[in-house]
Amino acid sequence: MKVLLLSRYGNLGASSRIRSYQYLPYLHEQGIEVTLAPLLPDNYLRDLYAGKRPGLISILAAYVRRIGALIQGGKFDLLWIEYELFPWLPVRFESFLLSKSTPYLVDYDDAIFHRYDEHPNPLVRRMLGYKIDAVMRRASTVVVGNEYLRDRAIKAGAQRVEILPTSIDLARYPPCEPARNETFTIGWIGSPSTTRYLHQIHEVLAEVCAHNQARVVLVGASEPGWTDVPHTIHPWSEDTEVAEVSGFDVGIMPLEDSPWERGKCGYKLIQYMACGKPVVASPVGINTRIVEPGINGFLAKTKQDWMQALTALMADAVFRERMGAVGRAKVERDYAVQVNGPRLAAMLRAAAGQA
Repeated sequence: MKVLLLSRYGNLGASSRIRSYQYLPYLHEQGIEVTLAPLLPDNYLRDLYAGKRPGLISILAAYVRRIGALIQGGKFDLLWIEYELFPWLPVRFESFLLSKSTPYLVDYDDAIFHRYDEHPNPLVRRMLGYKIDAVMRRASTVVVGNEYLRDRAIKAGAQRVEILPTSIDLARYPPCEPARNETFTIGWIGSPSTTRYLHQIHEVLAEVCAHNQARVVLVGASEPGWTDVPHTIHPWSEDTEVAEVSGFDVGIMPLEDSPWERGKCGYKLIQYMACGKPVVASPVGINTRIVEPGINGFLAKTKQDWMQALTALMADAVFRERMGAVGRAKVERDYAVQVNGPRLAAMLRAAAGQA
């Protein structure tokens, strides 16, 4: 079976790496040959994270490359699309270039339809508000990371909708010993664009870390500008992320409760739990399914909730270790490539009519 993967990014992009690229070795073993055609190269993300605005010419070049890839689409049994073909262009461009003879599967791990239907510009809402619905409706299969995205696909009239949780590769996340930090370490991993969520719990972190009781380690973040929270920022790297998370005592995931955040798939929590860490997260979207309060972590909505959760974990290393072990077991059961790889292979074959 031959598949053309039309991902949004290369391996540097978290969504592309986690939702498709990490499955490629397994799919190859199963006789599914995947050809890569990312829209935006890794250099695009490097410039973006460095604060450089991508030029119009580079964007146009990316769209031209995508058109060239689609011209070859008839040679494949299936097109595997991440999100959409052409961001910020009306759906008629997608419809014109998608081969009628080649079915396509489309994958979502974010509520990207809200970039359009909740855009402040009424013209964008009018022209693009229902674009993703149309892409979903015409797909052979829509694969989503959670129930919020599933419900949108069903409402859009998708023919077949499958939930595939965002997962980690257990080969990259072997069981590890509990962290032995002299100072209780609160950890967070993400990107510069998601650092903003940390400001919601700035006061909590300042109180927990007062008098050097605790410290904060941020991986992949931009500088939050805190003067009252002892914190260290480490650059993100695929080669070092597991070791970084393994050094946390607890992993946190604060979020706003808004439509975009309800579409997130909880990847941070899965990483923390894979490394045997207890977690504290906002009770938003899929977080409420991943986190079992008092068992593998805590859900924290108010400042008091966050304070109680972090201080309880700071006070009891045995409690942290027990929670971490339960979280690790849940990842092995529900959120691992080794479990979900066969499911993805079956979805691809079904979407191509080869079930």
